[in-house]
Amino acid sequence: MIRKNVLMAILLAGVVSGAAAEDTPVQYAWKVTTPLVFTNAASSTIPYRQAVDKGDGTKPVPLVLFLHGAGERGTSNGAQLVHGVGAILQYAKRKGQPLILLAPQCPTGQQWVDTPWGITEHPIKPQPSANLALVFELLDAKLAEFPEIDRDRVYVTGISMGGYGTWDVISRRAKDFAAAIPVCGGGDPAVAERFAKLPIWAFHGDADGVVPVKNTRQLVAELWKLNGKIRYREYPGMGHNVWTKTYADDTVLDWLFSQRRAQ
Repeated sequence: MIRKNVLMAILLAGVVSGAAAEDTPVQYAWKVTTPLVFTNAASSTIPYRQAVDKGDGTKPVPLVLFLHGAGERGTSNGAQLVHGVGAILQYAKRKGQPLILLAPQCPTGQQWVDTPWGITEHPIKPQPSANLALVFELLDAKLAEFPEIDRDRVYVTGISMGGYGTWDVISRRAKDFAAAIPVCGGGDPAVAERFAKLPIWAFHGDADGVVPVKNTRQLVAELWKLNGKIRYREYPGMGHNVWTKTYADDTVLDWLFSQRRAQ
């Protein structure tokens, strides 16, 4: 379906998924925006990209917050588009699904969640990291900027470091989201009750040598105990990169966009 005001007709040509993000020429830059920078009241900043397709303007549109992994950190304000984003936008274009997608970039050497990745205990801290706090402010600013956003269809997803970020986001603000897809991340099972009512579909490879699969398993187990709205797909024999297969599966994105925030 072709609409005159579709703004996210993009070509993600030249993406080399195995290359280091900061060393790869940004040939996949979005056509929808130039690089943007959010500045809060304290003059702290975070770079981001956004895709905006408001459809025909007659219906509210969902928002997807995407949190990238560690390999896409930096200052390019483009590397965060390497994994996942293209698949989501291509799905939306193919399905005629209007949306607003928000993709901030975390600085080099910093994290969405200040915790080591190789361990399996991740007690949540009282406050989010400085970068995730900026993401929350950016999200709130976009919710105010675009009245077209359907507040009952705000989604969050992320990979690896962004998977940690996704679990942390819903640990703090689950009531603001309709669903979450954390991919090969980790979080604090002790606070699972905070997001037990939120539809979540988690993904991990059982041979992940970067982020132990136990991180996701223990969160899922706790949510099962709480009768939470949790789905889990564990890929047998797969290592860390399970995001390519996950976002390429229309079943996963069909599920995501079908979710609405509980009233």
